[in-house]
Amino acid sequence: MTEKLLLAGVIGDPIAHSRSPRLHGHWLWRYGIDGHYVPLHVTRERLHDTLRLLPDLGFKGVNVTIPHKETVLQIADSVTDRAALIGAANTLTYTANGKLQADNTDGVGFMENIRQYTPGWSASEGPALVLGAGGAARAVVSALLSDGCPHVFLVNRTRARAEALQDHFGAKVHVADWTRIPNVLDEVALLVNTTSLGMVGKQPLHIDLDRLNPATVVNDIVYTPLRTELLEEAAARGCHTVDGLGMLLHQAAPGFERWFGVKPEVDDDLRAVVLGE
Repeated sequence: MTEKLLLAGVIGDPIAHSRSPRLHGHWLWRYGIDGHYVPLHVTRERLHDTLRLLPDLGFKGVNVTIPHKETVLQIADSVTDRAALIGAANTLTYTANGKLQADNTDGVGFMENIRQYTPGWSASEGPALVLGAGGAARAVVSALLSDGCPHVFLVNRTRARAEALQDHFGAKVHVADWTRIPNVLDEVALLVNTTSLGMVGKQPLHIDLDRLNPATVVNDIVYTPLRTELLEEAAARGCHTVDGLGMLLHQAAPGFERWFGVKPEVDDDLRAVVLGE
């Protein structure tokens, strides 16, 4: 413990399941940084007071997980353009005078994950099909459109939620019914599952992939299991597949750099640590 001890953490309710402490702890150890990254169980009722107290305790910032990602936008002193566009924040940073800035790096994490495992890939290569209309879908759609994706087909079991995202992002988002997924599969360059379907403990993801183009890149943001049925079936059809763990790892990097002053590397050693291998 020294005067230069740096503190950061992750807040949520619940929080015990979070892998972020293991992730950031590995980086702190790797770069020899005198600091700590701690999980903080914070309820909705205590969120505002906790966020205002943390800089006095020495915190440089925190990550935010369920259910606080949207609420923190109302508490922050400033909000980045991408967090405002997505409508949620996952990375909070305290300025030198204790002001709170809210940002969203989920889209960055998604894009960097795809690029790391698909060299030369660009969203401008063709349309994308995104399954889901929650917070993760918002980040993914925003990132794809910003990177030049010509248009995004958005499919959700509750069509009204997908239409709300269409209203939010504009004419480049095309809503399709869940039953119509096979009709657009052969024209998309990227397929992304942002739902919890296929995750351990959740319902399976049932979609007909018969018309899936082998040239399509397929990504599932689920990482428990690491190889979902969607990825296995897509790979069997000749598609290049990308698992969801990298999104978690890459979204963490901008916050770590801001709080601890080092740009961290996302590599196989980090993946092994987070997976508990």
